[in-house]
This record gives sequence, structure tokens and C-alpha cells, in this order.
Amino acid sequence: MCGIAGYSLSSRSGVDRTLAAQALLAGIAERGADAVGYAYRGRGDAYPVVTKQRTPASLLLERIRVPSHATELLVHVRDYTKGHPSIPANNHPVRHGPVVGIHNGIILNDDELLAEYSCARAEPRMTVDSEAIFALAAHTGNDPQAFEALAGSMATAWLDQREPGVVFAARGVGRPLWLGRGREEIFFASTRDALEIVSDYAGVRLRKSEVRDGTFLALHNGHVTSTTRFRPDRDYVEETPLPTVRAPGESAHCLARLAAIAAAA
Repeated sequence: MCGIAGYSLSSRSGVDRTLAAQALLAGIAERGADAVGYAYRGRGDAYPVVTKQRTPASLLLERIRVPSHATELLVHVRDYTKGHPSIPANNHPVRHGPVVGIHNGIILNDDELLAEYSCARAEPRMTVDSEAIFALAAHTGNDPQAFEALAGSMATAWLDQREPGVVFAARGVGRPLWLGRGREEIFFASTRDALEIVSDYAGVRLRKSEVRDGTFLALHNGHVTSTTRFRPDRDYVEETPLPTVRAPGESAHCLARLAAIAAAA
């Protein structure tokens, strides 16, 4: 059970980019402690800037730096299933060609799907199942219907270097995804609580809603610009449902440090 979060902001948004990223991370910190990472992109950036490390969220929180020009962000905490976290390429954000993304869930047919692409598993010993999602996005031009080939559970988001200014997000089955809409910003996260936290620290009022299964979103300039439906894998049933809290204590620790960071600022 991983945690994902992020945002799309208008260039007019006054949200503190770094503090919002820290708030989102604190909000999802308890969902995994095997690895943590984030990626951001802004106007003029050729590629997303990716930072990840094999630690719990609390050891990254105070090191996060997101520049004021950044308008797109992805944040991830990992509770791994496939792809050992000792291999950096397995940790999120995961790259496949022009796409950098994050995923909560498990893809069962990743090896089958990735066999079609010679550029897959580009880094030695990379085996993470999430790469299949980003390969489909990369090789189909972000076609929502391509996601119908995925077997398993999924809530995901990604950046495509060919699509500047856009954050893509999708929910299949078995994993939650929430949106929080402001005037010049839109946030997403695995939980409603994470949106409450970023609302408090970023100083924005958010209209919150849960994303339906089988929904594919394009976010741009702080707004949802496209919503498309696809048929997710309704046959998937988790044999042993995972608890949502996978890193007890991380949330309280990160929230305490977040409060101190905000007070110092």
C-alpha cells in the first residue's frame, strides 16, 4: 500500500511550492517507508527533476526543495510489492522513456506488457511492475483506452516531457485517489486527510471529491482540462487486503516537523 500525491498549479497561484510538497508528503507518510521520492517540473524545464531515496518520508521532508516556478509535482511513499527498493530504478518516481510517474497498487501482467518494448527495464535489475503503466502512456501518447490492458489495481499520476504543463492521473480499481480543487490549483492524494493537511498549510480552500474507478484525468494550469472514462480491471480481487497504515509513527513525526517548518517560515 503506497501513497501518491501531487499538484498542478497556475503560474498565478501564490502557493509556496516547497511547503505544499512537504504538506502532501506528511499527509501520505504513513502509507509506506521502503522508499520516498518526488518530481517537479515548471515552465522552461526540459525534463522533470527527480529526487528519491531509500528511507521513510521523515528523512526527506526537510530536504525537499521545489522552486517557485514549478507548476507540476509528484510525491510518493513506497511500500513495495515487486521490485526490491535496494535497486534505485524500482523506486518512485519511475521513468520509462519520456514519462516519469508514481503508482499505488500492483500490476499483474507487467512482464507481458513490457515484453513489447525494447527500451523497457532499461536499468540493470529493474523489475518494478509500475513501469508497465508508464510504458503504455509513453508508447500510446497517453491514450486512456490503453490502460484497459492493465490487470491489477492502480491509482497513478505521471509527467510526460512531450506534454509540458500537463499532469496526468488515473484511477483503476482497488486504490483510492482524491482531488482537491482551488481557484488556481488542483491537488491530488491517496487520502482526503492529505488534502486537508495541504489546504491548511498552503492556505487554500479546496473542494474535495473522490475520483471514480476507471477515470483518466489531464490537469493543466491548476484545473482539470480533460476527463475520460476507461474500463478498469474489474476482475481483480486482492487476496489479502493491505492495511492503509504501513509506517506507524511516520505521520505524527512528519506532521510535527511540518508544523515546526511552517512556524520558522
